[in-house]
Amino acid sequence: MENADDLFNPSLAEALIKLDPEDGEQMVEYFKTHALLTREKALLQASVRDQRKLLVENGKLKKDIESLRNQLQDKQRRRTAKALLSPAPPPQRASPASKTPVNQPPSPAGATSAGPRNPPHERPSRRRRGERKACPTLDSLTLGAEPSIDVSRLDLRVGRIVNIRRHPLAETMSVQEVDVGESATRTVISKLEEQTDFEELQGSLAVLLCNIKECRVRGVAAQARLLSCSASEDSSELLTPPTGSIPGDRVTFLNYPGDPDKELQSKQRVWELLQADLQVDGRGVANYKGCAFEVKGKGLCRAPSLTNCSIR
Repeated sequence: MENADDLFNPSLAEALIKLDPEDGEQMVEYFKTHALLTREKALLQASVRDQRKLLVENGKLKKDIESLRNQLQDKQRRRTAKALLSPAPPPQRASPASKTPVNQPPSPAGATSAGPRNPPHERPSRRRRGERKACPTLDSLTLGAEPSIDVSRLDLRVGRIVNIRRHPLAETMSVQEVDVGESATRTVISKLEEQTDFEELQGSLAVLLCNIKECRVRGVAAQARLLSCSASEDSSELLTPPTGSIPGDRVTFLNYPGDPDKELQSKQRVWELLQADLQVDGRGVANYKGCAFEVKGKGLCRAPSLTNCSIR
């Protein structure tokens, strides 16, 4: 590690001492100490960055190990099922010499010497009425490992509400046009609260779930979902991205570094299963199982005023 003399120019130190013989040495020591502190601060910042990088890589490794373990278990189950369900080996056929007994009685009169007749062709037996159909074996089933269900499968982005209006066919709903950094805005349909101020919401930033399947609500197509927090049915507010966020910024989670699904499948119910673990903590920070909603390099997503409540 460099010392103070290496970080401070000796010629500059001599010049300071000549200019001020009384206080020159103290000034030189001050500058040396300042240089050392600056160097230590830079090293500390680099160490913090390396630690964050290691945490992300550790999360990826854990996920890879879990996937490999599931694949190994599936292979073991298939191998065991194959061994249990494989048919027994057929009995060995007797040699031609053993077919004719030693004390065989003479053939009756009129018997031909052409040999035994061929046995009649056996047809496969049909399933009788009332019998159950045979269950498929494990080998016939697809045993591919299902992707794990965690918050990394959600495509969460920062969006700006550019327009808001009442739903033309539903008085209790509102329609928002939201910029999420794409070539066109996305349409969002939300339940309209009694105290909703359209002028206040227009132009504000929010957090959107962008990989839901498009659906129509009273004739209007919804292409995303605004995330809000609610302490009761009467009090709710939109999650707020950190200062400096722009439309299109991804919301990520340090402990869950996976890539989001292209589109959430309704039959898998990913959003419904994850929603129970989406909370706002006592500091007002939005999190999933204690891991905060984060826009990298800009900060954390929060609730404007509510704490200890659910996210929907």
